[in-house]
Parts: sequence; structure tokens; C-alpha cells
Amino acid sequence: MKTILAYGDSLTWGGDPASGGRHAYEDRWPSVLEGALNGAARVIAEGLSGRTTSFDDHTSLADLNGARTLPMVLATHAPLDAVVIMLGTNDLKPRLCGHALAAAIGMRRLAEIVVTFPFAPGTPRPGILLVSPPVITTASQANALSSFGDAGPESRKLAPLYRQIARDAGCGFFDAGAVAGTSPADGVHLDAANTRAIGLAVAPSIMAMLQLSASGDRS
Repeated sequence: MKTILAYGDSLTWGGDPASGGRHAYEDRWPSVLEGALNGAARVIAEGLSGRTTSFDDHTSLADLNGARTLPMVLATHAPLDAVVIMLGTNDLKPRLCGHALAAAIGMRRLAEIVVTFPFAPGTPRPGILLVSPPVITTASQANALSSFGDAGPESRKLAPLYRQIARDAGCGFFDAGAVAGTSPADGVHLDAANTRAIGLAVAPSIMAMLQLSASGDRS
């Protein structure tokens, strides 16, 4: 059985914009992806609310710098057959960074970390899929997630930047915004239907990367 790491922020953790809590396990996109692979792989969900690609947020009790914590996560779950990274939304908070280009540079660094990580000798390197998150939209509720400011225009720049980085690094790329939209409740997080849509849509890319057939067997 293959092992896939899903590395992300609250969109991977399963943040529910309606309740402020967490979506049911079966509605989170990593869970849906695992189900779509028909028993051929387990998907490890490493989502942390507030995680950035490579920026510090000293207001949090947790270490949210994705570049600093990724090596530990890779070592924890090795060996891995694929690593799916969906980050960048939190980078767009004005107080942390606020620029799509910087988020893209952070994603490039994350890909480099996976490529250069000293896995055990003889262990095949995992495939990498870089995922751009859905575009940030205007929230219907006043003062909802005001820490993002007017990040919508910058968030629209992530997909083309990530696509180029993936091409240069020889990684796979998927635009989650092509199949999912953020909830009007806060303009950042996803309702259950949209987070499920990501899991289903990512599955073909993973199947191709790991050479899995529709039945879940290796082709």
C-alpha cells in the first residue's frame, strides 16, 4: 500500500467556516482522496491552522513555519510515495507577508526540502504535487477573518506562480480553485462540499503519479 502525505493549513485540517470548528473526518479532502484511491494508499493529513509556507507567526502557540517543520514531518512519516502540499493562503495576511510572489518562493523551498531530504538509502523519493488553494473572496459577515485584509487579488496570482514553480521543479501541479470556491461565511475556508471536491479532483493526479489503475491496483 502506498503512503501519501497531505501537508497544509486549515484547509487540509478541515476548518468549517459555518461552525468555526472542524468538518467531519469523512468530509475532509485528504479523507476523500484516500477513499477515491480505493484502498491502494493511505493519506496522512498533516494540516495545521495558520501554517505558512515559510513565514513565522509569533502570535501562535504552534510553530506555523511550514519550511521549518516539514523535515520533521517527512522523517516522522517516511517512507512516503507522494507529498501533496497546499499552502500559501496564510502567507497573504498583510502582517506576515501579503505577497503572492513570496508565497510562491516559499512553495519552491518546500519542494526543494522534499527533493533534498536524506531519506534512508535505497528509498525511492516521493512524487510531489503542489496545489494552489482556492481564491480568497469577500466575506458576507462584517469583520470575518479581518487578518487577511484585502488579500483576494494576491490570492488570484498563486495558481500561475505555482504552476511555473512546479514546471521548473519537475513536480505535479493542481489548481484547487478550479474545482472549489471559498465559503461566503468568511471568504477563506471551505464548506463540506467544496473540501470534498478537492479530494475527488486531486485523485487522478495522484493515480497517474503513482501509476495506479482505477481499481486502486498498480497498473
